[in-house]
Amino acid sequence: MRRRKILILVGHPDRNRLTTHFADAYEAGAKEAGHEVFRLELSSLTFDPILHRGYEEKQDLEPDLHNVQEKIKWCDHFVIFYPSWWSSMPALLKGMFERLWLPGFAFHFHKSGWWWNGLLKGRSATVFVLSDSPPLFARMLFGDSTNEIRRGILCFAGFRPVRVKKIGPLKDISAVRVKRYWHRFKRWGRAAC
Repeated sequence: MRRRKILILVGHPDRNRLTTHFADAYEAGAKEAGHEVFRLELSSLTFDPILHRGYEEKQDLEPDLHNVQEKIKWCDHFVIFYPSWWSSMPALLKGMFERLWLPGFAFHFHKSGWWWNGLLKGRSATVFVLSDSPPLFARMLFGDSTNEIRRGILCFAGFRPVRVKKIGPLKDISAVRVKRYWHRFKRWGRAAC
């Protein structure tokens, strides 16, 4: 297995959650396997998540968002962990993508306006979506809640392949199940998947 440059983004606004715990396991496994790992915590980043004027007016990026862009360009595998809230990602994580997923960084539209080039080709991604609901049950009730991150954000910018792993139910999870998931995330980290 080849050594990879892995960027882990923990997309929970609160560090003291299972999201962080499972990211710890993934990171430990990746490092054990000899992968080069850099980790970002959404909860530690300082930025305005609101794109105040849409894309009509340039809104300067804060230093933390510049750093996120640099780390995304550095990696060849991008791993995102986040909780599913109301069938989507947390608003702060969505705001981060709205602010930094810019023309010239993530994509470039053709002059015709009908097509674009993803500027982050050559990278793969894995998205871990943690939920209190069983993933199959949530999908039957609400449909696929990962199109936004998988297709609208990552694939749009050229990431291929993009894998999504939905983890749940986590509400009232037992210590035994947490330990099982820990080992599973560690194994996924070793395999860089």
